[in-house]
Amino acid sequence: MRLIVGIIVNAVALWATTLVPGIAFQGTVVTLLIAGTLLGLFNWIVRPIAMFLSFPLLILTLGLFYFVLNGILLWVASFILPGYRVSGIVAGIVGALVMGIVNWAIWTLVGGKEKDKD
Repeated sequence: MRLIVGIIVNAVALWATTLVPGIAFQGTVVTLLIAGTLLGLFNWIVRPIAMFLSFPLLILTLGLFYFVLNGILLWVASFILPGYRVSGIVAGIVGALVMGIVNWAIWTLVGGKEKDKD
């Protein structure tokens, strides 16, 4: 159940990033759900590697590089997400901030930190 909610939350967060200038999405709800699934897989595989490689910069900038890293990852992910385009790294950084806020808000509402009781 948590996996399905995670896919839906990712899809909603991706849709919310289209409010950022430079980010566009063209497609249907199904395409958005597929993009949410792919983004979840991308984050599950690529994010730990990127975090490990950027650890010195994260320490040096006291964690502020995390925002830049998220923006770069969103920009790179746009190359594999169907119908989703990020025009540059700056749009990616702002989009990642929006996505983080939306993810946090939705998971807070649905109680995402609790274990599945199913």
